[in-house]
Amino acid sequence: MITAAPPVPRLPASAREVLGDLRRAWDGARVWQRDGDGWVGADGLEGAPGPGAVDVPGVPLRLEIPGADAGEARGAARFLGATLARVARHDDEMRSFSHEIAERYEEITLLYSISEILGSIISLEEASRTILEEVAGILGASRASLWVHNADRRQLHLAAVEGGEGQTHPIDVDDPCSVTAAVFREGRPVILAPGEEYYRDDCAGGDRQRGSFLSVPVSYTPPEGEARAVGVINLIGRGGNDGFSAGDMKLLSAIASQIGAAVENNRLIEDSLRQERLVRELELAHDLQLKLLPPPEQFADYAQVGARCVPAESVGGDFYHLFRLPNGRLGVLIGDVSSHGFGAALIMALTISAVAIHASEGDAPSEVLHRTHRAVIDELENTEMYLTLFYCVIDPAAGKLAYSNAGHSHAFRITAGGEAQRLDATDPPFGIVDRDTYGESTVDWAPEDLLFLFTDGLSDALDAGEVEGERVLVDEAVQMRAAVPESIIERLFVRAGEATHVPPDDRTALVVRF
Repeated sequence: MITAAPPVPRLPASAREVLGDLRRAWDGARVWQRDGDGWVGADGLEGAPGPGAVDVPGVPLRLEIPGADAGEARGAARFLGATLARVARHDDEMRSFSHEIAERYEEITLLYSISEILGSIISLEEASRTILEEVAGILGASRASLWVHNADRRQLHLAAVEGGEGQTHPIDVDDPCSVTAAVFREGRPVILAPGEEYYRDDCAGGDRQRGSFLSVPVSYTPPEGEARAVGVINLIGRGGNDGFSAGDMKLLSAIASQIGAAVENNRLIEDSLRQERLVRELELAHDLQLKLLPPPEQFADYAQVGARCVPAESVGGDFYHLFRLPNGRLGVLIGDVSSHGFGAALIMALTISAVAIHASEGDAPSEVLHRTHRAVIDELENTEMYLTLFYCVIDPAAGKLAYSNAGHSHAFRITAGGEAQRLDATDPPFGIVDRDTYGESTVDWAPEDLLFLFTDGLSDALDAGEVEGERVLVDEAVQMRAAVPESIIERLFVRAGEATHVPPDDRTALVVRF
């Protein structure tokens, strides 16, 4: 039975706030603190960590999140450890500054107020506005602003502002005329007395910042490494003729030190959320791309089909398709874009759409390739990719297979007797040369013949060289020619998966028998 126990005093209040936020973020999460030879809940409840609890790096705590897998729990523990470490550093900084400004009661109250704001408000914008309001009130500033660095654009962006009118558009970090940019670049504060003008020899023009102005860099010091600037706080204007003092600069620097960790935490959170969104988008793109490929069972009443496509990344450039045609005929397509990723996936989707349109109209394979080339050539040229494409029409009643092959070398007809006939290229790949017409060939098609198509990603996965890899796959297909196509596909992918130290590439194979 779990009973209430006296609070454990060793965790500072700011750390307990972090743990409270953690429990609110993960419903049911528990944090355990070392107490002698045993453990006690950081929330004051007795008990013991469960088997899924993980150590929090750097502090004598264990984290338990019901329902989370081991990876999620360890990631949360690392994040918690880093956050508590930052809180501890903030507390140390607060203690050192408290001794120096012990006689300045309002300023001490302000520092603690800011610490509580940063610990209780998740939104950086909301916390910054509240802090700037407090700072402007204590130091008598007409306007206070927080600028945050955007490393990708090399600009400072206005994150929060309190009072008055002033610049709101981004500031280039390299702007020689901007006091704010200079404070960020040089990492040192600037104070301007009333009527004093900030001017640099390398400033060719633009606005010049006049007096009653205080600007300090906002810095962040990682657990291991040197401090780096992440933004700037500006105070502008002051009642009467008084300017800002060195004491004001020290206080604002102390506040900036606290805000620096909040700015960095906000960046890490945004990066994490952006990464999560990217992962979700990639998963969605993967699912959508595979849905463009027809499942083999759709053709169970038409032909025996085995097919598989495995992109090297979330999306890729390999693809296949099948088309029901009049009079019991079957159109079969396989293609391989020269790259993989989103660009290749776009070419793949365009190609499937174009082939589907022209194949459904009953066009001959050569005409299908010709019209498809017209549809995708601009995109191929813009992306500097090329595409191998094989399209055939099998007519079991006539005993013929007509095909057009744009540079796809891995296409074979395997006879019932075990002969592997290569269906040679009739034309170069799309994107290599521009052609007005495409060739077409016809071979015999007998009952129990097998159409075997694959991409070079599958043969290269054997790590045996291009020629030998192809030979191994064809020999496997020949030996298993009497098996159901799906079994042949399964064996080929198992064989390819046994190889090691092979750079990833899209892998696709297709087997058809009537």
